[in-house]
Order: sequence, then C-alpha cells, then structure tokens
Amino acid sequence: MKIGIVGSGHIGGTLTRRLQALGHDVTVTNSRGPQSLTELAAETGATAGTLEEAVQGAELVVVAVPVKAVPTLTAELFDGKLVVDADNYYPERDGDIAELLDRSLSSSRWTAEHLKGARVVKAFNNIQAQHLMEKGTSAGSPDRIALPVAGDDAQAKQVVMELVEELGFDPVDAGTLDESWRQQPDTPVYGTDRDADGVREGLAAARP
Repeated sequence: MKIGIVGSGHIGGTLTRRLQALGHDVTVTNSRGPQSLTELAAETGATAGTLEEAVQGAELVVVAVPVKAVPTLTAELFDGKLVVDADNYYPERDGDIAELLDRSLSSSRWTAEHLKGARVVKAFNNIQAQHLMEKGTSAGSPDRIALPVAGDDAQAKQVVMELVEELGFDPVDAGTLDESWRQQPDTPVYGTDRDADGVREGLAAARP
C-alpha cells in the first residue's frame, strides 16, 4: 500500500521502519519539515515529505503525533482517507482538553471530530514502540502479542487488522471508536503484551 505517516517519534518512526521493510511505499512527515527526516529516509528507504505529500494519494495514513497537535492538521486533506489514530492523550503533555479529561469522549472520537470525513481507526496506541519493532511473530506462534483495533467503519477496520497481522501481531476487534477508551492509558491492555484472549479479557475488564 501507499502509506503516509504523520509523526516521526517513537511509534511513527517505528512504523516507518517496519512498513517500508515490508514493501509498502511510505512517506513520512513531521512538524519540523522534510529536512529533519533525511536520516530516517536514508535508513529506511521511505520518502521524507510535507504533510500534503504524505497524505495526498495515500491509501492509509497513520497519525502518530501529540494529541494537542491534531487540531493543527489540515482536516480537508484527510477527507475520505483511512486514518489510523495511534495517539494517546497525556494531560501533562497535551494540556487540559475538557472532553478528554472527563472522559466524555474517547481520544479517537475527539480526533475523528477534528478530521471530519476521515475513516478513523484506533490502533498501535497501546504497545511500546520497541516491542512493535522487535516482537512481531508469525501467525500461530505461542504467546503472540495481540493488538486491539477499534473503529466504526468495518471495511477500514478490516484493512487495519490485516496490517496488524502483517506486522506480526494478532488483531483483536475492540469495537467502535466510542469504545476505544478501553485501550487508552490506564486500562488493562495499555502497555501490556497480552495474547488475543488476554486482550479480549482486558478490554472487557476496563473501567471508565
């Protein structure tokens, strides 16, 4: 697939490396501009681009930026796009966002409201970047790590689940975007390397 990655930090950089290595055509961007990504591009073979270059023409776009940066993204660029939201809301970093502080909205629903017209799927937010880089295994491997995938669009969610599988993890359907709070920070599946049954149990055990 042609994939755009918005954000070159721990998760964005890791997905750039992994997805390009799997043969996908990756363009990565960040807030500092393409010139800041020359080393990552040289290492991986991915293209360093502007936000427009990363998003336009992409079949799938990963957003891996601080939540507070989401409103700065040009929403029109994402219209109709399959967007994977890999973000987490951390108040100490992102500041006070009322709807997220009182948990009246999941962070992915909040992101989807900013990127109106995008088909948003929540994934890759609950795993440590180093584990995403190193711990993928073949299907059927014992203790294979599973990742929750939440979204409202069944077809978009299926595409992301297939990508999770390709990366070496068991995808687990985690419900709708409104249910994606079950994989946010301070939940049983956050930062833990559970297998598929363990992820299902952790999602069910999560409390607001």
